[in-house]
Amino acid sequence: MQNKLTYEQVLEWYNRPLLDLVYEAATVHRAHHDPREVQISTLLSIKTGGCPEDCGYCPQAARYHTGVENEGMLSQKQVEIAAKRAKLMGSSRLCMGAAWRNVKDDADFDHVLDLVKTVNNLDMEVCCTLGMVTENQAKKLSDAGLYAYNHNLDSSEEYYEKVISTRGYQDRLDTIDNVRKAGITVCSGGIIGMGESPEDRCKMLVTLANLTPQPESVPINALVASEGTPLENQKPISIFEMVRMVAVTRLAMPKTTVRLSAGRTEMSIEGQALCFMAGAASIFAGDKLLTTPNPDIYEDLDMFDILGLKPTKPFTKHDKPQPEKTADYDLKEKPRWTRPGHVIAENEAKRKTKTTV
Repeated sequence: MQNKLTYEQVLEWYNRPLLDLVYEAATVHRAHHDPREVQISTLLSIKTGGCPEDCGYCPQAARYHTGVENEGMLSQKQVEIAAKRAKLMGSSRLCMGAAWRNVKDDADFDHVLDLVKTVNNLDMEVCCTLGMVTENQAKKLSDAGLYAYNHNLDSSEEYYEKVISTRGYQDRLDTIDNVRKAGITVCSGGIIGMGESPEDRCKMLVTLANLTPQPESVPINALVASEGTPLENQKPISIFEMVRMVAVTRLAMPKTTVRLSAGRTEMSIEGQALCFMAGAASIFAGDKLLTTPNPDIYEDLDMFDILGLKPTKPFTKHDKPQPEKTADYDLKEKPRWTRPGHVIAENEAKRKTKTTV
């Protein structure tokens, strides 16, 4: 049985001297992972902009004036070409993201199911991040061949409501539970540098670590402050904060794949090397992470060569999903996703700014 992790333990790890922390995390990492293997994942926006949420960090929120336009969905051919290109450059996973609050049972979702089948047929791990999903929707994704579903907690429950007011924290947890019930692996992490405290970071890790089972992968994002969003003036975090967060995540979830996600453009090779030593075992590659700048893939391949790293092959930890004929699920399912109703002054101020432009 999985032992519950305490907040006190995680906070104690977090406050250790950095080099001691990295040494212990590296020891744990090598006990459960090949330290030379790093998975290359590619994140592709299949539906950009126009999101109705008010996430304070996100340039895709329709209410903010960020320059990100509302675009239609990518075609099956466009996704297939992008997936083949990513695979050629060493990616073993393609994660498709849509700027939705939640999945709806409509033609767009049917299209996503076709996209999942297309990428799965290329022998790549297929991940989706589409917002909140019901159990039936998750089962349809599973039947189409989905390998993983990403749904980040973003921060601690307490700090979450200071960044987002249009959806509830429990809805995030319920979505993860629905994904689990469908037999899909879970990818869930958070963002640091939004103004949260170290204690908030630790509380988020406690929540993730105490999920049963623990997430198969945990992305650690450094906030990339986007102009026009409420968090546009946040100062970048230091590389040492990122290394510390990676190391504590490794200790909290020894078998989980810790992913270096947004914010790598501000990291040197030396900084990323420290993150790999501390337990990171994956990067997101490609020119953009949805709408956020990211290092060039050739720079990443050079980094792999310098550090003696090799890309992880697909399906090394879980078998490739075998698509099944979609069952006749209960289409009367009526999800009750919440709208907390509180107001975040900074978010509302940016919303008003947009209406006057």
